[in-house]
Amino acid sequence: MKTQKTTLALLIASSFAAQGSLAQETKSLSPVVVTATRVEQDSFDLPMAIDQVDKSVIQDSQLRMTLSESLARVPGITAQNRNQMAQDPQISSRGFGARSAFGVRGIRVYVDGIPLSMPDGIGNPGSVDLDTVGSIEVMRGPFSAMYGNSSGGVIQMFSNTIPATPYISGDVLFGSFGTRRESVQASGNRQGVDYLLNFSNYESDGYRAQSASEKRQATVKLGIKLSEDSKLTTLVNWFDQFAQDPGGLTLDNLNTSYTLASPNNVLAKARVIRSNTQVGFNFEKVLDSNNTLNAITYAGQRDNTQYLSTGGANGRASAIARDFYGAELRMTHRGMMLDRPYTATAGISAGFMADARTDSPASAGVINGSPTRDETQKANNLDQYVQGLWSVAERWDVHAGVRHTHLRQRVTDHLPSSAGDGTGAVSFDKTIPVIGAVFKATPTLNFYANVGKGFETPTMIEISFRDTTGNGPNLNIKPATSTNIEIGSKWLISESSRANIALFNINTENEIVVDSGGTYTTYRNAGKTTRQGAEVSAETLLNQNLSLLAAYTYLDATFDSGSNFNPGSYIPGTYRSQLYAEAAWKYQPIGFKTALEVRHNSKVYANDANTAKVDDYVIFSLRGQFSQQYKDWTLTEYARIDNLFDEKYVGSVRVNDTNSRFYEPAPGRNWILGVKAAHNF
Repeated sequence: MKTQKTTLALLIASSFAAQGSLAQETKSLSPVVVTATRVEQDSFDLPMAIDQVDKSVIQDSQLRMTLSESLARVPGITAQNRNQMAQDPQISSRGFGARSAFGVRGIRVYVDGIPLSMPDGIGNPGSVDLDTVGSIEVMRGPFSAMYGNSSGGVIQMFSNTIPATPYISGDVLFGSFGTRRESVQASGNRQGVDYLLNFSNYESDGYRAQSASEKRQATVKLGIKLSEDSKLTTLVNWFDQFAQDPGGLTLDNLNTSYTLASPNNVLAKARVIRSNTQVGFNFEKVLDSNNTLNAITYAGQRDNTQYLSTGGANGRASAIARDFYGAELRMTHRGMMLDRPYTATAGISAGFMADARTDSPASAGVINGSPTRDETQKANNLDQYVQGLWSVAERWDVHAGVRHTHLRQRVTDHLPSSAGDGTGAVSFDKTIPVIGAVFKATPTLNFYANVGKGFETPTMIEISFRDTTGNGPNLNIKPATSTNIEIGSKWLISESSRANIALFNINTENEIVVDSGGTYTTYRNAGKTTRQGAEVSAETLLNQNLSLLAAYTYLDATFDSGSNFNPGSYIPGTYRSQLYAEAAWKYQPIGFKTALEVRHNSKVYANDANTAKVDDYVIFSLRGQFSQQYKDWTLTEYARIDNLFDEKYVGSVRVNDTNSRFYEPAPGRNWILGVKAAHNF
């Protein structure tokens, strides 16, 4: 009850304290977004929950290593920093993706329109250096399905805007636990070519034992204007990473010390070595005043070797060498129907991935035997979609779309037949419709509703094994299908204040869950699940350059039927309530800005049976920076303190860990301190 009262007070303060007052800074409370409809449109007029995170949030006084730093302020999104770099951050949308053990699943991830998600639904957002990201659009709800299989939500990152004059910068920061990060960037236009070049290096000893990591990243973006009505953009991302894996802790481990690593991980020298290179091309041509053509192609290669513990110093080296590529072609048409404007987009997309996977026995982190697994895993998809909007009346807009997905997954076992045949294939087909409407009650108040279907296939990891001894594949898993309903309202309270609310209900059949675990984890379908809840956000810009923001999420995600858990038990990894609130202030005469952040997460269960849980927590963070201008140079000093009051808490859970190593503790009070120098020519 205390938390609910605090939440309500913050939202009321954020929404109404500044009605009628004018902000002393330029900031759009209703930004133009493209993710929702693939054409530029004011987010206020869209019948869906979509938020934009701007460059200052992503980059100012941040470590810039994981998306969890920036997405905590988005309602409906759970973005947990695992405080170790051996796995990607835990990101879920309205509970979709909460169970992911590797990568980001259940959410489609893009950068500048180029997919970072594979055909089977696994995404790798760590491919992008956040130094180069100028904004992030986050969409939830039924219309996310217009991006294909496993679209419980969509996260799309957009590169920094190319400046009118050439720009170079250098940035160095230091922090707790031996953390260090350096980056250099150059951007501008030369002989008609827009360019963005960035390189960064990160090293840290880590908060916990055996959690040291290092990562180097490079980004090259080139934009060439081929003619007055056509442009080709090329984007290249590369990274190379090494990270020790501290693993999860048992409850006994946790009660001993939050800085421990899993004892077995220490003995087995658990770690990951990975590299990734991806190149993408985005060609856009304006055919005439009513028609635009887009063609996107991409290809890449990823190597990932993970040393895992199977007990004591014994373990295995699991290696993946992945080749992937894909393409998308779409046409956008604008016109009039019954004297009312409409926009329609039709497209076709295809993707392919091939993983050469081997498992070899290892002891103390050294391979000491012949492979026990040697197979090729392939997945490919072919999708077609149509999506559009029609302003049927002055105060009514209708949005609708349909997408057909075909996904094929195949495993080819290369081991001798005496080891057991692990070859097999499976295909999935699904047509997904969605429709929504906006009622423009007043120029500053909109109401909307939408309904659609969802479709989430098993990933290659989830079909790999049919039993815990490594036999496979498991071709009996069905895709999870959902019916997704959302209603909401968007209110521009004044020129400097806004508030949004979204209510949703999602019924899912054949939810994919852990079946059993041992040397290998297996998966199966559960019965039915329900996700229902509310997202509320509010923001106001006051006089004296003070701004307030609050975002609250209520999520009731439960199992309705199935074995291994009781109907009504919570889906593990889903938080029933989350709150992010922020008070920010600028003092422009000395180039100073600061903000106080507060984040609350309710308790969360770590397993299907709801017998393991993590308590709720509240943490505060403080950030600030000074900037000085010296002719063409800008110098910025910045600092950040996280967990200001040294709260002891578990930052993330390893859902359904078969050894009860559920807990990944978060650090106490920690800090970063950095300086950035930039020159405009």
